[in-house]
Amino acid sequence: MTDTVIQSQPDVLIDYDRSEQGDLHTEEMLVNMGPQHPATHGVLRVVLRTDGEMVLEAIPHIGYLHRCAEKIGENLQPFQFIPYTDRMDYLSGMNNNQAFAIAVEKLCGIEVPPRGQAIRVILAELNRIASHLVTVGCFGLDMGAMTMFWWCFREREMILDLFEATCGARLTYSAITVGGVHDDLPDGWVERCREFLDYFGPKIDDYNKLLSYNHIFLKRTGNVGVIPLEDAIAYGLTGPCLRGSGIRWDLRKVRPYDGYEKYEFDIPIGLPGGTNGRPVGVVVGDNWCRYFMRVLEMAQSVRIIRQALDQLPDGDVLAKKIKNLKLPDDEVYVEAENPRGQLGFYVRGDGSTIPYRVKARGPSFNNLSILTHICRDILIADMPAFIASIDIVLGEVDR
Repeated sequence: MTDTVIQSQPDVLIDYDRSEQGDLHTEEMLVNMGPQHPATHGVLRVVLRTDGEMVLEAIPHIGYLHRCAEKIGENLQPFQFIPYTDRMDYLSGMNNNQAFAIAVEKLCGIEVPPRGQAIRVILAELNRIASHLVTVGCFGLDMGAMTMFWWCFREREMILDLFEATCGARLTYSAITVGGVHDDLPDGWVERCREFLDYFGPKIDDYNKLLSYNHIFLKRTGNVGVIPLEDAIAYGLTGPCLRGSGIRWDLRKVRPYDGYEKYEFDIPIGLPGGTNGRPVGVVVGDNWCRYFMRVLEMAQSVRIIRQALDQLPDGDVLAKKIKNLKLPDDEVYVEAENPRGQLGFYVRGDGSTIPYRVKARGPSFNNLSILTHICRDILIADMPAFIASIDIVLGEVDR
């Protein structure tokens, strides 16, 4: 038995072990997973220290998509910065717009008209469904379920058609802005949205039959990548990653904004296998629980959108005088429930029209931070499942 320490990476020391058992020689090896690798869901590089098929340590390397988003926010008026928030978590632009707009509105004392609030909720929940469809579909693709990927993207295209009819864009929207929403809903849009909800609701059952309760999928994800609740809290996890570990925490319920207190909906959480329709073999906080949170949340988003459409009031959609808005010499920090967790914005004003300081707290960054802690003594084949289950977007991790 010999032990040698080698400097494989400039900032990481790796133990290099060789053991001899007869003719068998085993060595630890470094494997670079990414930054251009389909299982990393973006330009994420994960350095794996492996022994055969086992991952002994996983170290994420980020920063390949850093674009100084927050510094840009300190050089533009708030309404000009809205398009940049789209490009942070580029799968949930509506929710990003909403979080930043709410922060500026709270700082400046702006009241959003009731119709503007209702449209915000509709757009944000549609975007939550669209984002979760990418997560669920790509999760299936990572596990070899190609059909799930096509099904989810088929439904997502219908949502993007609705967005395009509303604001002319399909990915980076800038539809939700400071003071409300940029434009009112076009004629016939509400009826088209109802038709989509009627079509989409039953599709969730199809997803469950195809993938959620699939025997192979359960074996690949159940009791794998378990994040205990105390670890989830310690690492600052939020959103489906936190709720999958068994705590019922959702800002739309505990700290309602934009009128969410008016709507009835449930907050799904991770439960042990054999309870509430959870299959045997599932453990609270595992990869399957985090996957299933998105499936259940899509159904709840359908409930919220239906209620918002039924209660949609008349009136203005945008508050007056939001351009050349002077930010008071004060500070505010506001969080909203992004599809990936709590997205927070800190905004500091100094009396001018441009913020003195802008800082974002992104859920993907915190959710990714637990990767090294959890990904020890697991199979290399389990890495894509874990990364898919925490559902990161690198535009928001790096910013």
